[in-house]
Amino acid sequence: MDESLTLHYSNEDDRAYGLAGMAISLAALDAIDRISSVSLDAEGPMVTFSHSYYYCGSPSVSPKSTWDHLINNYYLTSAMVLSNVMARAMVRMGRRDVPAGILDSVKEHIREEGRDTCSLDPDEIDAIYDKTFRTASRIFTNPRLHPAIQEFARVISRRRTLSGMEIADELHLLQLI
Repeated sequence: MDESLTLHYSNEDDRAYGLAGMAISLAALDAIDRISSVSLDAEGPMVTFSHSYYYCGSPSVSPKSTWDHLINNYYLTSAMVLSNVMARAMVRMGRRDVPAGILDSVKEHIREEGRDTCSLDPDEIDAIYDKTFRTASRIFTNPRLHPAIQEFARVISRRRTLSGMEIADELHLLQLI
């Protein structure tokens, strides 16, 4: 059966691989502490972020710190989106790459978010996209990592919900971090 990749999940297995990709990307960026939990059964977002992810406005926080935090979160979510589709396409489906149409759609969503949330210029957005794309590509194009990524997706499917600490433990056991 020739299954095509879309931005919408085709089934529960597809969701598990997408979720695995997102968690792995945060681990690769040393930001696994930003996840409070993940849940395959969530009706809304499958990832619940920890308090350190969210902006907590305070007059005592410098504007530069606030800006840096906002840009870092944009970078992390961009990496998660790209890693989601790469894990699903390259690991789950065994493709050599993500279809260009999917990448174009993802890039447009990332551009929109960069413009609306961070007021970034197109060249700044493209630099972040390129950096996240290179990082995700290094992970998901490496066939030696595919068995561990597949096992992590199976763990998610079996356990259904994992805390941030459980994710870190599982990724450590699989030697992904």
